[in-house]
Amino acid sequence: MRKIEPWQNVFQNNYGVPEITLSHGTGVEVWDVEGNRYLDFLGGIATNILGHAHPEIIKAVSSQIAELSHISNLYAHLPGLELATRLKDLIGDPTARVFFCNSGAEANEAAIKLSRLTGRSKIVAAIGGFHGRTIGALSITGQEAKREPFEPLLDDIDFVAYGQLEAMRDVVSSETAMVIVEPIQGENGVVVPPQGYLSGLRDICDEHGALLAIDAVQTGMGRTGEWFGFEGEGIMPDVVTLAKGLGGGLPLGAMITLGKKAPAFKPGQHGSTFGGNPISCAAANAAIDYLITHSLLSKVRDHGIGIKTAVESMPGVIEVRGRGLLLGIVLQEPIAQKLIPIATSRGLLLNATNPHVIRLAPALVVTQEQIDEFVSLFGQSLAEAQRG
Repeated sequence: MRKIEPWQNVFQNNYGVPEITLSHGTGVEVWDVEGNRYLDFLGGIATNILGHAHPEIIKAVSSQIAELSHISNLYAHLPGLELATRLKDLIGDPTARVFFCNSGAEANEAAIKLSRLTGRSKIVAAIGGFHGRTIGALSITGQEAKREPFEPLLDDIDFVAYGQLEAMRDVVSSETAMVIVEPIQGENGVVVPPQGYLSGLRDICDEHGALLAIDAVQTGMGRTGEWFGFEGEGIMPDVVTLAKGLGGGLPLGAMITLGKKAPAFKPGQHGSTFGGNPISCAAANAAIDYLITHSLLSKVRDHGIGIKTAVESMPGVIEVRGRGLLLGIVLQEPIAQKLIPIATSRGLLLNATNPHVIRLAPALVVTQEQIDEFVSLFGQSLAEAQRG
């Protein structure tokens, strides 16, 4: 075996030093290099929608790489054409047009560039929102701690309180190119806006001729029990951005334009070397097939309700926010970071978005038995964190 140096000797320190090194997994279960088993209730941060080593993903990727791997976007390929067609059908708008990239940040960068084609430059985003870490995507991310070290960023960005339509009405004007929000703020602690927020934003944007962009990077591909996370409001955005679960665990992002208001890129105005490559598209098509044939979206909704009911009754839990399998457990005490290593030691992988919130985003194939095990392990971990 070749020499492998410790993490801190070879990597930048932007992630810190990981507590464990994983070697393999199946479904919602993973194992580390020492043979310890864990329940993965973070799912690659809402990415592995069919879990680890899913046979349909393996089959699709293996078959595709044996036929055609990377060809750039100078040529068309069938997996990409199929996936773009399926996304158009799932979103339910015949005007939908797709641009493929590799990540959510890239999808949002594409949306920023697209908004400039309106002839306007101002963008309105939400305080607490997260849209990526590249300079453009960071410019529309409403989290000062992430923005401050890299300023100056893009100009003409206004931030308003999330979920408050009056605050948005005070800022959006005839100079606004785009309003961009998440249906649920994932990185901010799984914050859910009041019902009617997205439809109200649609009205405000229409009044001023601004684009409404929905960042469905974290809520998309069935995560909330809906395909994209905004359907419950009965609206159609002008722009939708996707990534994370779209590739079924492989790198894939998309920006989708809808309707007549959204401008369109002309040849040469934007591109991506690897975006929408045949292998990632094949994985995405396999994941969508499986979600549909196994009616997983309805199961996701039921599982979310079950987890909420079980966890909200635990001492020290204020509430469980979110929908489907994107959930935030809000703790009475600021012990979320303390709880994470305790849960890991008990065989449960979780994520703390802030001192009071634990985020859950397991694979959509999670079973009831695994949920029951999660509830038990989480309850034990929470009790230990409260004692300590």
